[in-house]
Amino acid sequence: MADPVSLDRLPERQLADEKVEEYRGFYVELLGFVPPRIQARTELLARVDPELLAMQEEIRQHCMYPNCFDVKTAQLMLFGMLLVNLQDASRLHAIAAYRAGATFEELSAVVNLAFLFRGLSAANLGAEILQGIAKDVGKS
Repeated sequence: MADPVSLDRLPERQLADEKVEEYRGFYVELLGFVPPRIQARTELLARVDPELLAMQEEIRQHCMYPNCFDVKTAQLMLFGMLLVNLQDASRLHAIAAYRAGATFEELSAVVNLAFLFRGLSAANLGAEILQGIAKDVGKS
């Protein structure tokens, strides 16, 4: 959680801690942790616009878990979409795909598809991401 001292200029939370942790729990389930930007967004909106936070999380939940795709497939697609744009969040979706059962062969195939339309930048970033996941897996 964010350092409370750095948040002293913000309004008090309008949501119960349990509700904020419920929102963050989805990320822990998917990724194993709550990324810093998501911590920041949930903390800020819990204080200044809890209704928007609820709407964002409802839409995210609806879009990220469509009935027609399993979690692994959806996460592989998100990994590829973000990788083509060279977005750092592609790493998070690669982790989520891996945790949902994607193999390194499948993750690498997504990197190769991104390479076709984005070039070496996507291939390089994708390789770096996959090597980082492999390294992190070895630690656990």
